[in-house]
Amino acid sequence: MAAVTGPRDDRVEGPSGPSGWGHHLAEHTNTVIMAAAVVAPVAVAAALTPLRSRLDSADNALILVVVIVAVASTGRRAAAAVAALVSALSFDFFLTRPYNSLRITSHQDLITGLLLLVVGLAVGELAARGRRHRDAAGEGRHQLALLHSVTELAATGQDPEVVVASAAGELQDLLQLRDCRFTWHDPRGTTARVTPGGELTIGGESWSTEDLGLPTRTVDLPVRSGGWLLGHFLLTPSPGVPISHERLLVAVTIADQVGSALAADDFGAPVPNGGNPSHDAPVPGDERG
Repeated sequence: MAAVTGPRDDRVEGPSGPSGWGHHLAEHTNTVIMAAAVVAPVAVAAALTPLRSRLDSADNALILVVVIVAVASTGRRAAAAVAALVSALSFDFFLTRPYNSLRITSHQDLITGLLLLVVGLAVGELAARGRRHRDAAGEGRHQLALLHSVTELAATGQDPEVVVASAAGELQDLLQLRDCRFTWHDPRGTTARVTPGGELTIGGESWSTEDLGLPTRTVDLPVRSGGWLLGHFLLTPSPGVPISHERLLVAVTIADQVGSALAADDFGAPVPNGGNPSHDAPVPGDERG
């Protein structure tokens, strides 16, 4: 078994650097899609004006439905609703008599415009539900891949330092952290802690990570095995990034896998759950008496 030399407060760090770029990219994408939801229906309706004497209202409305479906295919409910509303107004303004006016004199055109709005809203809702299901499935696969990576390292008997370093990187990816590092010491000044049940507490009070994200201060993720506390991952969150309960549960499972690897390799002396490892026996190979 591998013995670790040197002081027990050596820290293993994950890859550093910002991890919230994906969140900013998503915000930029949402802005672009929302702009398209406003501009595209107006542009298409204006482009149809030379043909309005040849096409009836139903044909024009169906063409605008295609625009709404294109926006709705992104899965953004709000963008689809905006596209439906703008399409109905553009249909009224450009393609119904009196032209270039929001007045509608034809009862049939009024019904067509209302149906255009209703169909657009319905398509947007269906597309948003489909996107949620796709995102949930994709997130589940991603979490499983992260967990499998650490589990495979632990199961194949890799050096504990390799397992810890890999786990730190996977946690940074999973929880979108700015930094993640491992320490043997009990972080006494850290009040934010992830419980074994995947809940986050601050001073014993529950914190909603799905609404508020992780707190901006350092968060303690204990590493346990067989009822013993072996160390801690210290998490530095990216402010304002929502984290689901499922992701926290995966993080706890990754930490438990690290605990199993450390315990199986006698990588440091375990202490009772809740104890302070810095006050106990030295690591095998440590020269401090």
